[in-house]
Amino acid sequence: MKSAGKIGAFIGVLVVAGATANRGYAQDAEHGKTIFKACAACHATDHANRVGPGRGIIGRKAGAVPGFPYSNAMKNSDVVWDAKILDAYVGSPQQVVPGNRMPYAGLKNPTDRMDLVAYLATLK
Repeated sequence: MKSAGKIGAFIGVLVVAGATANRGYAQDAEHGKTIFKACAACHATDHANRVGPGRGIIGRKAGAVPGFPYSNAMKNSDVVWDAKILDAYVGSPQQVVPGNRMPYAGLKNPTDRMDLVAYLATLK
């Protein structure tokens, strides 16, 4: 009977692990475009600078858009924007680049962040 109890416990662990595992998510750039509407108050999707810079971001070094008045924190960061760092930054800008001037508390929903990053990746 001990063996049956161990097997039952093992099956229980597998069920819990399966229920809590990240099943993966196919990013939705169209949904990200909708999320970006809130960002559009400060950021453009073309090469225009507003309160925030407006050029394609993926692959660009942080603080590198000519003529944009970045904070020293952003200019001196070693950040090169990729999907992973952009996701983290959009989630908590001050945690990723302490002292930056972006007045944004962060987008907490991870699905919305991933979709936003997918949309931003479509902009060149």
